[in-house]
Amino acid sequence: MKSSRVSAAAVLAAGAVLVLSGPAFAHVTVQPGDAPKGGFATLEFKVPNERDNASTTQVEVNFPADQPLSSVMPQDVPGWTVTVEKSKLAKPLTVHGKQIDEAVTKVTWSGGKIEPGKFQQFPVSVGKLPDNADRMVFKAIQTYDNNEVVRWIEEAKEGAPEPQTPAPVLKLTAAKAADAHHDDAKKPADPGHTEAAAGKGSDTTARVLGVTGIVIGVAGVAFGVTARRRTS
Repeated sequence: MKSSRVSAAAVLAAGAVLVLSGPAFAHVTVQPGDAPKGGFATLEFKVPNERDNASTTQVEVNFPADQPLSSVMPQDVPGWTVTVEKSKLAKPLTVHGKQIDEAVTKVTWSGGKIEPGKFQQFPVSVGKLPDNADRMVFKAIQTYDNNEVVRWIEEAKEGAPEPQTPAPVLKLTAAKAADAHHDDAKKPADPGHTEAAAGKGSDTTARVLGVTGIVIGVAGVAFGVTARRRTS
């Protein structure tokens, strides 16, 4: 009897853990979770359907206005229509010598359907990522076909429990330093140096062949003289 009670308690505890941890797997997230500062990256916003009686029909991702990106290019997702919204920048960006006075602030996918028990990924190529920050927060809004709206906009605070509807966060990591030796190995050889080396090699080969010919010739003459003496 005691053993049965312990087993029952264990089952209930396991069930409670699953129930409590279930919603954590249903968050809207950005993958990969990190990218190098100052670079370009392809991000995928992963949107799972967390309802068992409704389908997701619209996903809206807001880009941080205080961290404008010069390039945001969403990839087509079959069955979905993508809309990109831009806003004027208070301070223009300078990219490759050109000034950009507007940046993407929102990307919306609509018209498709994420059914219960499924998820969808929405890829976006972005850059140039900030080089003076440690993270970017993308606030997302998920809409269901029963008119329910879930706002994934809460920012997690250090030392505090994870919020119920956290916003997707991209961590920005230090850019990797270039390996000078690796770069040198990739550089093509200097044509002048190559030609000089080739010329030097050819000259050396010619000299060796010439000396070898002379030696063979001398040996042939000596052999002939010796043969004549023996015949006489």
